[in-house]
Amino acid sequence: MKSVRFSRSPLLSQPLPLWRRRLVLLALLCGFVVLIGRAVYLQGINNEFLGDKGRARFERVLDISATRGRITDRHGAILAVSTPVRSVWAIPGDADLKPKETRDLAALLDLNVQDLNRKLASERDFVYLKRQLPPAVAEKVDALKLDGIHEKTEYRRYYPSGEVMAHMVGFTGVEGEGQEGVELAFDKQLLGQPGSRRVIKDRRGNVVEVVGGINPPTNGQDIALALDADIQYLAYTYLKQALEAHRAKAGGVVVLDAHTGEILALVNLPTYNPNNRVRLMGEQLRNRALTDRFEPGSTLKPFTIALALDKGKVHPETMIQTAPGRMMIGSATISDSHAHDALTVEQVIQVSSNVGAAKIALSMQPIDMWTMFANAGFGKPLQLGFPGEVGGHLRPAATWRPIEQATMSYGHGISVTLVQLARAYLAFARDGDLPDLSLLKQASAPTATKQLFTADTAHAVRKMLEMVVLPGGTAPRAEVSGYRVAGKTGTAHKLVNGRYANKYVASFAGFAPVSNPRLVIAVMIDEPSNGQYYGGQVAAPVFSQIMAGSLRSLGVPSDAPFKPLNNAAKNEPVQEVM
Repeated sequence: MKSVRFSRSPLLSQPLPLWRRRLVLLALLCGFVVLIGRAVYLQGINNEFLGDKGRARFERVLDISATRGRITDRHGAILAVSTPVRSVWAIPGDADLKPKETRDLAALLDLNVQDLNRKLASERDFVYLKRQLPPAVAEKVDALKLDGIHEKTEYRRYYPSGEVMAHMVGFTGVEGEGQEGVELAFDKQLLGQPGSRRVIKDRRGNVVEVVGGINPPTNGQDIALALDADIQYLAYTYLKQALEAHRAKAGGVVVLDAHTGEILALVNLPTYNPNNRVRLMGEQLRNRALTDRFEPGSTLKPFTIALALDKGKVHPETMIQTAPGRMMIGSATISDSHAHDALTVEQVIQVSSNVGAAKIALSMQPIDMWTMFANAGFGKPLQLGFPGEVGGHLRPAATWRPIEQATMSYGHGISVTLVQLARAYLAFARDGDLPDLSLLKQASAPTATKQLFTADTAHAVRKMLEMVVLPGGTAPRAEVSGYRVAGKTGTAHKLVNGRYANKYVASFAGFAPVSNPRLVIAVMIDEPSNGQYYGGQVAAPVFSQIMAGSLRSLGVPSDAPFKPLNNAAKNEPVQEVM
């Protein structure tokens, strides 16, 4: 076999330059130095980096839920409380269930098998299968011992008073955050601060060991509301009966403590059950006493009269000619439901004369009336901190025409909320001053108030309002046996698409006992449709029932003889001017 000889390339035979060999050697040496230095840095100096990366594979920081604060009434009755529940979650990659196991789990979780399979087929590392399960059901799930299926403790909000307190207390979402009512208004105080703990988990998500210290949670604060659960229940019961009897669309009641300005009851209908919100609709959610505006009608006449008394325009005995029961202002006509001759200012309130109120209003400057209404709290929110609160509508005085000034004297052309109306009547139940309202229980009477009228004027109007409830007034059905009562009826057409329709809002606002007023109650009935719609017919009896039960519940001493109410008078049609 012949040997093959290869010719050698001249390029390969040339020796490599010395500088080039040294450069390559130096580069390799530098690379090794960098790698050695990096290794020394990571393992000797900054070894936390690799430790953190390693621990991230098996250590987890678990949240420790804080218990949301309780909500109670002024006497400590529980209105909202968090109860422990269990939530079922899964690691889809570890959950390899057999068909029977899937069916059993779906049945316990009240899920469709297809829906459960869809969740278990997720590409995520963590999925909730069902949240807030009762403990008994969670125990049955745990007894199945299914791979990849786990449980965790959470808290669910429970509302013992249900629909009676719904609009005040509100409710929370599945994550425990406030969504309506006091739950939303005081969410930060109620929420608390969750704690944490560091644990070691295996690949199936099971806790193997607790490492490090535990950061304990800070539970939420308890909130004591000004509400009185007994008075709230009375208001709810009698309002519901009235709506059913008069086939009304909606209604509301507000009860205030005249001494402190605390809201002792606030009820709206229709309502809802916060424990079961499956079919909850927007109509049920509306806290109408704070979010719905309406024309208050004749309930505003006492404010017009009080301003005129303060300004020295009239006195309680001043005669106002109201014959022939109507008056023209430009091309518009203002009418009384019944024609009267000359009336005293007291009688203008007692029989609710529009003509008398309009004449008194036109004797004053529009800016004075506007200022009084604004100081009474109309036209702007009361800043209760409650979600959705509106301010009503009060137009600037510069835009008022004479007819508008006249109609505003008896509550037309202005809109208010029921809470605003109730709060304004505190001025007559007190010495002409207005305290701020409070959703929370107060330890003492308010120190800062706004003076709306003089004390003499407030007492004079208080006497007029008592005449409204006596025979000859528009509200004998507001009487309360054993107590002197004062108040005013209101009936107003509703605005529909900018025009007054043949629908009504009936209202009554008043207080008792007159000798030392303790409670102010405002009632509103929206669209009564069973033949009666005047405030004296529809709203006044609700006021009477709630006031009677509330005064006795509080142990307020009587200031009048106990006697049977005049049933004959209660059955007569009661009318006031709209």
